[in-house]
Amino acid sequence: MNKVVVKIVSMILITMAIISITVSCFALTPSDISGTSEPTGTTQITELGNNIIGIFRVVGVVLAVAIIVVLGIKYMLGSAEEKSEYKKSMIPYIVGAALIFAGSVFANVIYEFFSNMS
Repeated sequence: MNKVVVKIVSMILITMAIISITVSCFALTPSDISGTSEPTGTTQITELGNNIIGIFRVVGVVLAVAIIVVLGIKYMLGSAEEKSEYKKSMIPYIVGAALIFAGSVFANVIYEFFSNMS
């Protein structure tokens, strides 16, 4: 009974996700409202967003490097049993660290692509 409920809920969520992707949005741009060709106040928001992303990127990279150094030292100094435990904990960590490094670069590439589009 429990598996049936999980399947039904997951199918409903998948259907809702597919429907939400296809919904059209009719909105006005800031230039349509104000009559100017430049959006109002977007430079301040863009600068604030870039500063926040930059802070998260630096903190994430510093923490990722520090943790991998600590895990590496523990791995080198550990016994055979401890090494197997560190290997188990390192795999998800390395995937997460790769996502931190690649995610910030990927987000920046997408931003630059769409900002140069107009």
